[in-house]
Amino acid sequence: MRWGLIGASRIASSFMIDAIRAVSDGEITSVLSSDADRGAHFAGENEIPQAFTDLSDMLESAEMDAVYISTTNEKHHAQALAAIAAGKHVLCEKPLAMSLTDAVEMVEAAKAKGVVFATNHHLRNAGSHIAIRDLIATGRIGDVLSARVFHAVHLPEHLQGWRINDAAAGGGVIPDITVHDADTIRFHLDEDPVSVVAKAGSSGMGEGVEDSVMSVWSMPSGTMVQSHESFTHGFTGTGIEFHGTKGSIFASNVMTQMPVGVIRLQDASGSHEISFSTHNLYERSLGLFNKAVAGDGRPSADGVDGIKSLAVALAVRDAALSGREVQVNYEGY
Repeated sequence: MRWGLIGASRIASSFMIDAIRAVSDGEITSVLSSDADRGAHFAGENEIPQAFTDLSDMLESAEMDAVYISTTNEKHHAQALAAIAAGKHVLCEKPLAMSLTDAVEMVEAAKAKGVVFATNHHLRNAGSHIAIRDLIATGRIGDVLSARVFHAVHLPEHLQGWRINDAAAGGGVIPDITVHDADTIRFHLDEDPVSVVAKAGSSGMGEGVEDSVMSVWSMPSGTMVQSHESFTHGFTGTGIEFHGTKGSIFASNVMTQMPVGVIRLQDASGSHEISFSTHNLYERSLGLFNKAVAGDGRPSADGVDGIKSLAVALAVRDAALSGREVQVNYEGY
């Protein structure tokens, strides 16, 4: 698989480049950056043959089968549509777009063109989350009554920038982290939130965007979900819990790009530590993506998953702004 990188981003250099090259002899042929010097430096540092500042030039002249999009959020829509029109398969960072309408257009365009379109929701590829999903699916905790996801972290200085001060670029903790938690809850419970209530604010880092949010989601089954995301909490740790009629799952430090954390199952027979695979999250994601391109199965998170996680995040934002319960709009998906 030959890849073009749309965005000379930190997530690309820290995680995706190595993962692409580790899976089925993946090759990276080019990178796009709006800053020529940054693009050239990124290409040289990561041994990528070509750097471009114009997406049309890149799509026309660089050999590639697929693109990975990791630019700022407001650019995803136009860049994905251009890549799809050029017949490229697309793996796009979350959130897919700034609006649900744009996200739907991206997914429908890929379907019409016959190319694979996926959302880079990495957490559902983690061995920890696969183990949690299996515990729930096999009835180890019975009927799920409630869930709690806590994903409040301290955003490192090198990642702040537009995430804390540029609403037009898609900044704020809701599009950055709540969207991930929405996908993770959907992955575990295999159902979509119906409505949400929320409160958001700035607790010391946000400059015109929210840096902290708490919300409660109602699920079709009656399960209630409590979610907390923040950029300003340095000592909380992260985790997810599920509480059912036969037991509870307590998973700590699993809301991360690294294959770490601890899972404990508590039931009538006592407390049990659950083992899980520590494989590379991104290599698993890319392996499934490549298989989907070859006509075998689907990506770990496809375009519809991206639409639905965005729909939940947008509902949380609307609920926080309005102070009322908001029904989640999935645009018919």
